[in-house]
Amino acid sequence: MDPSADTWDLFSPLISLWINRFYIYLGFAVSISLWICVQIVIKTQGKNLQEKSVPKAAQDLMTNGYVSLQEKDIFVSGVKIFYGSQTGTAKGFATVLAEAVTSLDLPVAIINLKEYDPDDHLIEEVTSKNVCVFLVATYTDGLPTESAEWFCKWLEEASIDFRFGKTYLKGMRYAVFGLGNSAYASHFNKVGKNVDKWLWMLGAHRVMSRGEGDCDVVKSKHGSIEADFRAWKTKFISQLQALQKGERKKSCGGHCKKGKCESHQHGSEEREEGSHEQDELHHRDTEEEEPFESSSEEEFGGEDHQSLNSIVDVEDLGKIMDHVKKEKREKEQQEEKSGLFRNMGRNEDGERRAMITPALREALTKQGYQLIGSHSGVKLCRWTKSMLRGRGGCYKHTFYGIESHRCMETTPSLACANKCVFCWRHHTNPVGTEWRWKMDQPEMILKEAIENHQNMIKQFKGVPGVKAERFEEGMTVKHCALSLVGEPIMYPEINRFLKLLHQCKISSFLVTNAQFPAEIRNLEPVTQLYVSVDASTKDSLKKIDRPLFKDFWQRFLDSLKALAVKQQRTVYRLTLVKAWNVDELQAYAQLVSLGNPDFIEVKSSLMVILFPQGVTYCGESSASSLTMAHVPWHEEVVQFVHELVDLIPEYEIACEHEHSNCLLIAHRKFKIGGEWWTWIDYNRFQELIQEYEDSGGSKTFSAKDYMARTPHWALFGASERGFDPKDTRHQRKNKSKAISGC
Repeated sequence: MDPSADTWDLFSPLISLWINRFYIYLGFAVSISLWICVQIVIKTQGKNLQEKSVPKAAQDLMTNGYVSLQEKDIFVSGVKIFYGSQTGTAKGFATVLAEAVTSLDLPVAIINLKEYDPDDHLIEEVTSKNVCVFLVATYTDGLPTESAEWFCKWLEEASIDFRFGKTYLKGMRYAVFGLGNSAYASHFNKVGKNVDKWLWMLGAHRVMSRGEGDCDVVKSKHGSIEADFRAWKTKFISQLQALQKGERKKSCGGHCKKGKCESHQHGSEEREEGSHEQDELHHRDTEEEEPFESSSEEEFGGEDHQSLNSIVDVEDLGKIMDHVKKEKREKEQQEEKSGLFRNMGRNEDGERRAMITPALREALTKQGYQLIGSHSGVKLCRWTKSMLRGRGGCYKHTFYGIESHRCMETTPSLACANKCVFCWRHHTNPVGTEWRWKMDQPEMILKEAIENHQNMIKQFKGVPGVKAERFEEGMTVKHCALSLVGEPIMYPEINRFLKLLHQCKISSFLVTNAQFPAEIRNLEPVTQLYVSVDASTKDSLKKIDRPLFKDFWQRFLDSLKALAVKQQRTVYRLTLVKAWNVDELQAYAQLVSLGNPDFIEVKSSLMVILFPQGVTYCGESSASSLTMAHVPWHEEVVQFVHELVDLIPEYEIACEHEHSNCLLIAHRKFKIGGEWWTWIDYNRFQELIQEYEDSGGSKTFSAKDYMARTPHWALFGASERGFDPKDTRHQRKNKSKAISGC
């Protein structure tokens, strides 16, 4: 047997397989293809069966009163809007936001934080797929409003309570919009910042940067708090639409150059339902969350920082801390520069801003103001209209002999350093502690003020009841009440303005809020200088006037001391607010001895108190929490005055104007021979001020040099109750509580 033949038989099958290998590969390929086709057919048939079952299920559900659509992913189940408001602004914003959310076909709920128990319900938002919006206002001293007080207290305590932990609200989504006033720089939007911080500390996820509304129309980024909210609302609705689709827009890190944000250029990322919640929660663990001190325009990013949960080598800790400190210093320097820039009140071109912004102009125009230049205004007083008809003058006519139909009410500064709770101008004016706006010349202000006043008087020509002789007299301004709104003494050229008034033979009645003692000391002589004394203690003054100055009490006392050395007529104005400042008689008496005023006007709240006045109700305002319950009755004002006079023996009750709920306390030096001389000899004053000017200020004069005898009908206790009997209507039938207007 040939051995080679055996070898061939052994390898011949292998050789055959090798020769026919292509047919074998082809068989394998065909088999795999058939298997794939079978699997596709099976899945297609299953899908068709499922689609056919949906209409049947829907038909069954319709018989029960509802329809179930084909299942789809739900990323946002609804929006809950929580608000904490003192004056109603936040509540109004909540309503506006709810309407915008409703347009997205999302269920929305508006919740007053006063009626919400976070201990029982806040944890529900972790799994509810709701987006929670918090609209919270900052009130006095950076504290929350009364309605949000408990919620903020609970949230703060929970954020630092180890029993809750940093993941207590993990899964909750939220956004915050704060309402504040940048004039109170030390606690601007403090409540909004705190709520944002505390929610973040408890593990909640911020869906967009915090919004900050600013009541100060000068510093407001968009011109008013309403415009600030509208801008934030637009961004929120856009973000909400993205969340509805399962998209996630990455917030700006704050380090990119303006207008070149990479996160915005990249757009949004699509996410599937199954991974959306996990990714959102995982995001906190893998990346640094936006810090809680972020604002609506700027947030920190995590690019240059370690993750909160990352491990740091001790040797590298020093470098990291140096880097953080360096960034903090740079940020503080930048904020200091920007803050100084803002305080100077300059626009982008380096010029000082106009005090009257478009939003402020619109608001004041609606209230009947005739605006002058960039920071002044004039308005026709209701008593001017009344006296044109011969229906009685204001309390100044009763107390001092002003001809109300010839009195121009104006101000060279709409800005003020207080936000008094009884402000009857509804807080539409700007606030500030110094002049930071561009300034108009006093000649222009006075000229346009007189022209605007005369134009308003002209509108009464031919009106039934207007007396012709008084109409003609009203066209010539004889008195100027610098008490329209704001703080006239803030105007840098107030002395020039006063001189111009006196040159035009116009008497001057200037009111200040006792926060500018240096300006009071430097003030040129005026016909009568008023200081508002709205409270007698530091705490009550802070509560009532809500001053911007941190050293407001010392400024207040210094202002009263400056008043004491003035030689012309001086007046304390007291505004009584029921349950706020009517129980401080002894303290008021001490303040009287400090400033030694010639007169004290006392009036009830919601207008002003001149040491025996009361507050005249001018209607409710969203800017104040006062109501008619805080307005003292005339009998209560009289009782207060009697009790006060008992504590200041050098003073007596002199005059009364019942309709204005106002009384006048006068120093006894004005009671000569048993008769009161509280009225003013205006012609004599003009002679004295001219002599003062001609002498270069060396020839001074005193309040008694231009006094005049007070008529009997103006005295306290007279049957006329303060109304000139020459007028056709004494208005004595009005109720004791003055509610006729301001």
